Amino acid sequence: MIGAKVTFNYDGDFDRARVVGVAHNARGMFEGMAGLRFKFFTFDEKQQRATNFYVWDSQEAAARFFSDELRERVTELYGVAPAIEFVEIAEIVDNSAL
Repeated sequence: MIGAKVTFNYDGDFDRARVVGVAHNARGMFEGMAGLRFKFFTFDEKQQRATNFYVWDSQEAAARFFSDELRERVTELYGVAPAIEFVEIAEIVDNSAL
């Protein structure tokens, strides 16, 4: 499994409503997406940062998703360009069913 951390760092112009609105409006496109196990939308108002974390079945699935077109689109949505990092996931603990 592959994790992707997508970070949007703001420099004094963080707009909480914009970030929350993007998450709310985008959620539906990720539900049932092939190759995607989880996606988390997060924000840290104090640090002026939004971070989205994805868990993909494979590196290939992640690479297909993060196209140049997608990077341009999310830059427009969030108002800043993302920094994207990939990590290999060794194990997941999911207690949500308890």
